[in-house]
Amino acid sequence: MSGRNPRQRGFLLTELIVALTVLGILMTGFALSLHAFAKFNGCQLVRQRCTAAAQAELDSMTATGKPVAGEDFERLWPGLAVSIDESAGVGQWQGMKLVKVTTSGKSFRNKVQVRLCRYISTDVVAQYTEGQEHLAEGRR
Repeated sequence: MSGRNPRQRGFLLTELIVALTVLGILMTGFALSLHAFAKFNGCQLVRQRCTAAAQAELDSMTATGKPVAGEDFERLWPGLAVSIDESAGVGQWQGMKLVKVTTSGKSFRNKVQVRLCRYISTDVVAQYTEGQEHLAEGRR
């Protein structure tokens, strides 16, 4: 006879079932947290794209007085929508133009919307337009 108890030779079936159940619960929690992180990252990616698109629209309006062309916008930021509102500046901003750019996109079921505003000097836009006209005349 050996000094071992025959009941202590290996794992019992109940120990195996409990270990698998605990492992299954941990794996389910891990999978759910990964899904939540994926949704959050997707939302942040769309927010970043919306911000970049709105900033590019404002830069284009500042430099040229015109927004980014529709086909260029769709090529650069597919799946995003943009709206541009212009109004005259008031108070200390009188003589300038207020440009409000709103971009929006979808991430999973969430709608992401970014609005950026900028006052643009009408003199800068007029100078650019005059410069473009001189360049066009020089090419003729």
